[in-house]
Amino acid sequence: MHLNSVLLFRQHLLPLFTSGAHVLELGPDGDPSTYQREVTVRVTWSTADLASEVDSQGGRLWGSGSGSELTYRMTSDYEIEAPDGTFDIVVSGQVIEHVRKPWLWLRELARVCKPGGLVLTVNPVSWPYHEAPIDCWRIYPEGMRALCEDAGLTVELSVWESLEQRPLAWYPGKSYNAGRGPRGRALNRVKAITGYPLTIAFDTVTIAREPTPGATPAGQ
Repeated sequence: MHLNSVLLFRQHLLPLFTSGAHVLELGPDGDPSTYQREVTVRVTWSTADLASEVDSQGGRLWGSGSGSELTYRMTSDYEIEAPDGTFDIVVSGQVIEHVRKPWLWLRELARVCKPGGLVLTVNPVSWPYHEAPIDCWRIYPEGMRALCEDAGLTVELSVWESLEQRPLAWYPGKSYNAGRGPRGRALNRVKAITGYPLTIAFDTVTIAREPTPGATPAGQ
């Protein structure tokens, strides 16, 4: 989980988690996940990911953690074995860009979300191509609004931004310390001081709500 994703989660999404909420995270990066560790109130946290992303020993093929603690092992990108309206919050970070048909995927997230509940997403817009195991999309706020509208969700916020500390010279890309280890991070600190251009990440963060019965449908 890169830095900007965590910063966006803290600023925009963390205040939405309330005590007693039932949460589902799609594609967690570990057990517990980075997002789950950020939430300090008491919630029930469930997880879902594709069964194909867990190896024969229960290890995660992508990210970290055992993977054996997944609540739902999905046999399809677009099917979660949970009843309609199960969760108060459905959250994902750095997942939708790896989904071939995100319009179908978001409909499924909306299905398992309770009326009045929230579907929260963070997705990259400046990162280069990265297979995990596939890479399909970069989605800006208007694209997220269209996808949410198709899923029957009402968007309350969708913005793309970077909250990472900016070096003297920078350009959009990936978090400049992502995956570089202690020596790489130390070298980047020196580069930042000298004005060497480094990349910072921009991501789209979206807050969408599953309407309650009788509410005006999304897009009307």
